[in-house]
Amino acid sequence: MKLEHRRQKVVSLPQFLLRLGRYALVSVTLIIVSVLIGTLGYHFFGKLSWLDSFHMSSMILTGMGPVAEMKSVSAKLFSSFFAIYSGVAFLSITAVFFAPIVHRLLHILHVETDES
Repeated sequence: MKLEHRRQKVVSLPQFLLRLGRYALVSVTLIIVSVLIGTLGYHFFGKLSWLDSFHMSSMILTGMGPVAEMKSVSAKLFSSFFAIYSGVAFLSITAVFFAPIVHRLLHILHVETDES
């Protein structure tokens, strides 16, 4: 996913939308993988039903917080590590999604360091 150099012209709108679609696809893939990891973990470690595991995973990933109490040591450890992962994943996925938009805005505005 190569971006244009600051001395190159801004890509056309259709090319930009295609690029944005690719970055969005990567973001959605990361979200799906993250929810899948959380759902599997809460189901097997937390002994929650599939629906409750999905609900718990979704709530943790979005930063809303837990909805079920973890009773076993392994469930608490998984929940702790998944919460840490979720914080990093949320910020990273947001950055991946917005990267082409920010790049295009900066490219259009010709923001660059003046080295002279």
